[in-house]
Order: sequence, then C-alpha cells, then structure tokens
Amino acid sequence: MSKKSAKAKGAGKEKLFGAAGFEEYYGKLYGDRWTAIKEAFTGQGSAVEYHVSGAEESYFLDSASVLAALCLPLSGASEILDLCAAPGGKTLVLASRMESEARLSSNERSPERKHRLSTVVQTCLPPEISDRVITSCSDGATWCTRQSECFDRILLDAPCSSERHVIADSKYLNNWSPSRIKTVTTEQWALLSSAYRLLRPQGILLYSTCALCPEENDGMIERLYKKFNKDGNAFSLLEPEPELSQISAFAPELTLPGFEKTEYGYMIMPDKEKGAGPIYFSIILKNYSIIS
Repeated sequence: MSKKSAKAKGAGKEKLFGAAGFEEYYGKLYGDRWTAIKEAFTGQGSAVEYHVSGAEESYFLDSASVLAALCLPLSGASEILDLCAAPGGKTLVLASRMESEARLSSNERSPERKHRLSTVVQTCLPPEISDRVITSCSDGATWCTRQSECFDRILLDAPCSSERHVIADSKYLNNWSPSRIKTVTTEQWALLSSAYRLLRPQGILLYSTCALCPEENDGMIERLYKKFNKDGNAFSLLEPEPELSQISAFAPELTLPGFEKTEYGYMIMPDKEKGAGPIYFSIILKNYSIIS
C-alpha cells in the first residue's frame, strides 16, 4: 500500500466519531444482530442477589459476572489474586468459593474505587472469610516488577470499552472514537502480560472483559500466544466447567446464562441470554515457568 492510500485509509477511520461513528463501527462488527444487542441493552439486565451467610449486606451483580468468576477453578489454590477487583462483585464470588486455608488478594489501582472495594469486602462477607481477603491499591500492570510466579489463580477483569455503558451515557457516546479502543487495548495488554508473569506454573488465569470489541477479547489472547506460547506448549486454554452447587446457597435465584464459543474464549451475549452480559472470558493454564 502506498503512503498516500494508507493515509487515506487512516483518515477514513478517523471519521468514525461520536454516536454515528459508534453505530457504524459496531453495526459492521455485528451486522443484523446489532439491533437485537442494542435492544437488550435497554432492558433490565439480569442482576441477581448474592448473599453470603453471616454477612451484613447482600450484593447485586450481573449473572454473567457470576458465571465468569465461577469458571475460575479454585480447588487446591492457596494464593488467589483478583487484579482489577473494584467494585467487588467477582471478589465476593471468589472469596465465598475459596478453600478454608486460602487467601485472596483483591487489588484496585484507584484509591476511590479501592475504598469501595474494601467496604464491599467488609460488609458483604462474614469475618471468617473477609479476614482472609487482603485489599490493596496498586497498579496491576507493574505488580510483576516486584513479584513473579507467586499466585495459584488469577482473575483479571480488565478495564474495557464497556459499550453497554457507552450507549447509556450521551457524554461518552458523543465523544466515542476508535482511538479509545487502541488506548484500552494498550492498558489491557500491560495488565494481561503482568498477570501471566505473576502466575505460578500449573496456575490458572481467567481473563475477562465486558467489551464487545474482538480486539479487547480474543485479540488479547492471540497476543499472549505470540508473546509467550510460540512453541504451543507454554500454556493451554481450558473449557469452562462452572459448578453452580458451589454458590447455590449464596444466590438461590441464580440461573446461569449460556455462552458462545469464540476462537480463544467464550462470550455471554445479552440478546441471547435475557439481558445478561456482555461478558467475554478465556481460561488459561500455565504449563511451565517463563523465568529463565
């Protein structure tokens, strides 16, 4: 491609801006399905009450978020990390499922959001569980510079484009552009590569977003393959095996949504699952150490 044609192509992409650009971009991604997805966004969603016996308060979260957190296997794990944990719903699901001697490190980089996270842990978990949850305020992207291969399980619910919230807020919708996706994927990659370095051999990492954009979902896992799995043996992708019995006492009204297979993971889509999601997740088993 000549410099002139490449410049013209880039200029065309930059014309995608605001509500009209958002509509064109996602309309091309999802085709005829886009109308149904938008209609599902305007519905009530699928929030469920999550109450752990002995806790002061309940917590309400999307059933798709419960399913994603439920798909991280915790059997045999003693050190667990929720790397981007606020506001705290997935931390509650992990904490209520972890074994009696396990510890959960629940991290958030924003001081304000970390304060909310700490409140959720203290009010929505009983003391015998909350005492084993350590909340912290740190940049997860740089955590790997201080420690490495020290966690058995990691949940990375990465910051993302969150198109459902963009549609609901005219301020964000009117200022949307494709450059936002580029900014977000840069942040996601820093977090994902850090999380992978923090994971012990034979440990399991669950990467998730609430994004519709493939670059933020399968695109991140493909990038992880190119960086760390060049021989095809460094890590494997696991199939989800959620165990509803583990949390049936905490959320008796919960009906787990279904999911759709993608190239490297799974999607829960609101147009197919009564408003649940969107959620993307991929489950990664680290087969051997990357430390030389």
